[in-house]
Amino acid sequence: MKNEKIVLIGCGRISSKHIEAALANKERLRLVACCDPIQDRAQRRAQEYGAGLSSGSDITVYADYHEMLAKEKPDICSIATESGYHPRIAIDCLEAGSHVICEKPMALSTRDADAMIDSAQRNNRKLAVCFQNRFNAPVQRARAALEAGRFGKMLHGMIQVRWNRDADYYAQAPWRGTWALDGGTLMNQCTHGIDLLQWMMGEDAVRVQAATRRFLRPIEAEDFGAAIVEFASGAVGIIEGSADVFPKNLSETLSLFGEHGTVVIGGLAVNKIETWRFADSQTVGDTEEKVLDPTAKDPPTVYGFGHTALYADFLDALEQDREPLVNGDAGKKALEIILAIYKSQKTGQPVTLPLDFTTLEMKGSF
Repeated sequence: MKNEKIVLIGCGRISSKHIEAALANKERLRLVACCDPIQDRAQRRAQEYGAGLSSGSDITVYADYHEMLAKEKPDICSIATESGYHPRIAIDCLEAGSHVICEKPMALSTRDADAMIDSAQRNNRKLAVCFQNRFNAPVQRARAALEAGRFGKMLHGMIQVRWNRDADYYAQAPWRGTWALDGGTLMNQCTHGIDLLQWMMGEDAVRVQAATRRFLRPIEAEDFGAAIVEFASGAVGIIEGSADVFPKNLSETLSLFGEHGTVVIGGLAVNKIETWRFADSQTVGDTEEKVLDPTAKDPPTVYGFGHTALYADFLDALEQDREPLVNGDAGKKALEIILAIYKSQKTGQPVTLPLDFTTLEMKGSF
């Protein structure tokens, strides 16, 4: 089994989950460098990784990722920078011969997402997007039921993200909530749930109608959004996303309704099965009373535990020469829905998918 060399580019808030995932998979990879323009942040992450190893580590800290790529020649680059910088950095890494694990959203336009996917294909490299909640055990269980046909025809689904991001959160990093580098609560906080909704409905989204608002937060983009999404099968999805819930994070809930099955997964970050009802439950042996776990606890943060499993899947993909579960094409689907939401808000009209990237305008109007 190859011991892959990995580097971390971007050492802010989410990067701790990448350190955690690297440590959990330390038998299969080793972190050799951390990079951030603010080198103190990179140094902290390097120390965090070293503290998690019994033998310590020798990690180089860089301010310039170009220098790091040239000197380290990593097998894998994990990108956890501001969202707007993801495409340029990812493409540079892919062109340098590295595989890439990229934080969500992979890009802020379909043009950039397509460029990332193209670069990965041309260079025969793997590209994964961090939609780690796909790896939550309840989500995996629901997906297995879907693939087994237990829902029957999918009718509708709903994702509700009811969280709080106060003014202090946005003040900590001036790029947050900007159109150039972030987008609003749909693009940042709710993109995970939107990914799960579209993944579970079984077919691609074909039409979106939406409304967004900037109710309370001092940002350029939205702090609330709602949308109706129609899928190719005729199923309907409903999106509700807020960063304004008083006084703190409440829940993220995915609800799925088919002709023969109903599943609701809630908790802080889609981590608890709350409803599990299938027509064949007695035969299969997974009745609701057997499946529900009253002792299930929320993760300490909304990031959950999925990064570790996402890294493991990526390493499996390298060994087996297959696509990772959340490859570039998969990562693009949620992005396209969110951009369609922004366009629907701006025009006041439904938006048909797939979108022509040359006509996309990200900025909404309120």
